[in-house]
Amino acid sequence: MADNDSDRVKRAIEIATKAHEGQFRKTGEPYIIHPLAVKKILEEWGMDEDTVIAGILHDTVEDTDLTLGDIKKEFGSSVAFLVDGVTKLSTARNGMRDIDTYLPATKDNFLRLMIALGDDIRVLIIKLADRLHNIRTLSALPPDKQKKIAKETLEIFAPLADRLNMGLLRVELADLAFKYVDPKRFDELKTLIDKYNKSAEKSLQKIEEEISAALKKEKIKFTLSGRVKSVYSLHKKLAKHNQNINEIYDLIALRIIVEDVTTCYLALGIIHSLYTPMSGRIKDYIAIPKQNGYQSLHTTVITKDKRIVEFQIRTKEMHEYADRGLAASFYYNEQKLTENYKKGKIEHLPTNLLWITELQATAARLREGKKVDLKKLKLNLFSDKIFVYTPKGDIIDLPKGALPLDFAYRLHSEIGDHVVGVKINGKMSNLNKKLEHGDVVEILTSKNQIPKQSWLDKIITSHARSKILHNLNRSNKPKESKKKRKPHKV
Repeated sequence: MADNDSDRVKRAIEIATKAHEGQFRKTGEPYIIHPLAVKKILEEWGMDEDTVIAGILHDTVEDTDLTLGDIKKEFGSSVAFLVDGVTKLSTARNGMRDIDTYLPATKDNFLRLMIALGDDIRVLIIKLADRLHNIRTLSALPPDKQKKIAKETLEIFAPLADRLNMGLLRVELADLAFKYVDPKRFDELKTLIDKYNKSAEKSLQKIEEEISAALKKEKIKFTLSGRVKSVYSLHKKLAKHNQNINEIYDLIALRIIVEDVTTCYLALGIIHSLYTPMSGRIKDYIAIPKQNGYQSLHTTVITKDKRIVEFQIRTKEMHEYADRGLAASFYYNEQKLTENYKKGKIEHLPTNLLWITELQATAARLREGKKVDLKKLKLNLFSDKIFVYTPKGDIIDLPKGALPLDFAYRLHSEIGDHVVGVKINGKMSNLNKKLEHGDVVEILTSKNQIPKQSWLDKIITSHARSKILHNLNRSNKPKESKKKRKPHKV
């Protein structure tokens, strides 16, 4: 218990300690060590007090005599709701605690797991913190159980962290898990990275001195640090390049953090004045963010001693988002003091996180007993994404292969319902044209237009499909005749 903990947090620790009394982890430690570790992780991510308290209590309802009613009475409905969400996630995973009967979740099973998310996306954050501590302490389990949990972490939780742009978490989850999934390969790649780092040490020090001097000369405020490529990232990249290490240009990257976007581009120019940029290796993720919302400038250069180095340039806020993603969105969002924030319902999620809203809508339909075709529903977490623009410059994210009607319905159902045409990059196009990353899309509408049956062949998103079907069903309902019906003779 830390001195700076609030009275509510201290009370949660007391209750959790008492509830888990007599329970032990596989390491032999008292079980309360785990909830306290989750608490620390959530605090490091900058999460709000209710989330931290729910993290402390996240296993109590499932593993102890404490009830949701007890938690609600002591800490309020928000904390109780979060604990309930995490409990449902555990239940949906079909007996993760009974690891002998557990099989690693497939992506289809994970969809069912995510349906249990309910209405509050902070449940995801708690679950990721829970998984992070579990994978950090995985050595206490037998080898077969280690491999099962590690494989699920690689297939499910690391991609989830990436989809939420929680970069530091993704790297740690993936590397820790890969060490158990393929220990021999892990050791080989770790040795390779260490060897490369050692050989590049003096050269990088000289480059850092040159860059620092040039930036200071221009009176630019900055921080400069190095980033070594993670083992699992290198493993995946080598697979794409036929195991040729000479094709990997970002084994080591220097990261420059500046005050604003304009200075990012100024710093890029300074780097190119010092070193030769490699053709095709300049990437502007500030103007066009990555699929998960990541923003930064990347450039790969050839230094004076013929060493290839990647530079990443970004603002402090971009850097925070690159490291903490969704957690950083909560931390920075101005709505964090409002009732919507306390309920986990940020009204204006970044466009790259709109898949969460769609998932919540699916969960709501299931809770209402409405039929949902899980086979046809594609979880955006695992799908490729593209960013397209409105004429005003607003960024809209869509699944790869999306069409203009998908874009129109993402903007607003009223726009989608009245589409008569589309301009893509200023030129008239048709509704069968697949949108591409970076397209500027202008939707043309008419109040006289209504959805057509044929539109169902011109969309790929479940959101657009549900809106079109709703309108078609409404327009196809038979209207009652104004004539009086004759009484039916028996």
